[in-house]
Amino acid sequence: MRFALFALSLLASGAASAQAISLDTMKDVTKTLSSDAFEGRAPTTPAEEKTVNYIVERFKKAGLQPGNKGSWFQDVPLVELTAKNVSNLVFSGGKTPVSLAYRTDMVVNTYRVVPNIALKDSDVVFVGYGINAPERGWNDYAGVDVKGKTVLILVNDADWQTPTLDGLFDGKAMTYYGRWTYKFEEAARQGAAAAIIIHDTEPAAYGWGVVQSSWTGAQYEQDASDNHMGQSQAIAWIQQDAAKALFASAGKDYPALLEAARTMGFRAVPLGLKASVSFDNDIKRQKSRNVIGMLPGTKRPDEVVLYTGHWDHLGRCDAIDGDDICNGAIDNATGIGALVAIAEASAKQGPTARSQVFLAVTAEESGLLGSKYYAENPVFPLAKTVGGVNMDALSVTPAVRDFVMVGAGKSEMEDLVKPFVAAQNRVIEPEPTPERGYYYRSDHFSFARLGVPMLNGGAGEDLVVGGKEAGTKLSEEYTARAYHKPQDEYSGSWDWGAAVQDVQLYHDFGRMLADGDLWPNWYPTAEFRAIRDKSRAGQ
Repeated sequence: MRFALFALSLLASGAASAQAISLDTMKDVTKTLSSDAFEGRAPTTPAEEKTVNYIVERFKKAGLQPGNKGSWFQDVPLVELTAKNVSNLVFSGGKTPVSLAYRTDMVVNTYRVVPNIALKDSDVVFVGYGINAPERGWNDYAGVDVKGKTVLILVNDADWQTPTLDGLFDGKAMTYYGRWTYKFEEAARQGAAAAIIIHDTEPAAYGWGVVQSSWTGAQYEQDASDNHMGQSQAIAWIQQDAAKALFASAGKDYPALLEAARTMGFRAVPLGLKASVSFDNDIKRQKSRNVIGMLPGTKRPDEVVLYTGHWDHLGRCDAIDGDDICNGAIDNATGIGALVAIAEASAKQGPTARSQVFLAVTAEESGLLGSKYYAENPVFPLAKTVGGVNMDALSVTPAVRDFVMVGAGKSEMEDLVKPFVAAQNRVIEPEPTPERGYYYRSDHFSFARLGVPMLNGGAGEDLVVGGKEAGTKLSEEYTARAYHKPQDEYSGSWDWGAAVQDVQLYHDFGRMLADGDLWPNWYPTAEFRAIRDKSRAGQ
């Protein structure tokens, strides 16, 4: 409560009074970055040079200074792997062989930096949701040795169909255990030779087209001296219908096993099948770049408030209707437009007590790699980073009545933002689709994992004109038609009402943090609290 009262007093006193956000800036940056000339902004391609130079140009024009010891850039070492000569994924040993074609039935890659992968006759085990959570009394790998074997894994976590937020894995709200990143990580820890996720649109929160566009073509990973040899040989997704055929070949009751996997005490089931797949890798090591600008603070310049957004998208992707550029207009040219617009407004309003840092990160679409690298190699120490705002895929819809906090119940940022929401005559509403796990899918999570709380929230779906039904329809249409597809293109007909509301709030909220002396923490029950406490203990 004290945080909300403090923020409210700042609003009342005018200390956090608004400098108007430029809609023209947001539109111009978004339109430019998402044009075909930028070829979808894939990291380490010629389009990166054009993208990061444009961001620097806009940062300079906004009045920022270079943020990395006189440089605008932070190098991020990446390795690019592009699968080629991909064989069918074949399952033998059942009633009939099952052969899955690349792209249409399955996608396959590897984190290992090796020229070729050859998985041959690997025993297949169904491990349910592939979760090992001792603190919750759950282990899908209990009693089974999967070293050198292929594991089949369900997407999301075990109670995703629960209509409420009550349950061992937070009910319908996805936990990190439900994310594909976790499932591949855990399979590798268990020694699996291959890990295959069964795609299902509802619990995955996106259709097969998103998997196909995201997991084909060049894939990126943070470069490492061990070439990621501790990872599984192959990581893959298969279509739901392919999974049904696979289980039928094994003589297993697929619906019954799905139901069993949702219950405490589930035990992994060997399927009596063997998996084989092979492919070659084109390997390219090179650096990508985060872009960093700053406005130095006047009283406590070593303390930092952070604004983040990712500049990258998918680049050239599988063509739809002859278009093979995934432009990423909403995701996330809008976020960079917001970053530049806030920088402009902040510079015009004048310096704050703390420094403000504007960070445009690379390789978010490849697993938050740019923000992960910064968080692990911070230019400004995380112990001195107060917190901030992450901006990813603004809502280009008419103005809304609500504000949704993504991953609610974690940090004191939620208390601090309440007066800013109320000042816009909006109300905070529960996340409408917590089962989609958005909290774990954007760059704020890289900072959260190392203790820094970031505001990640924005416009809900309750339109001022049209209500929730109209807002939900717009959201679902974007996800189905354009998300991670070439159709995510700029349109001059967009209504920016909700985006302007949000970006103005982000600016005012960040300004409050930068002019104040608060150190927002995680709630005592949050999984990141101990990390923050340890980080701040020496300050």
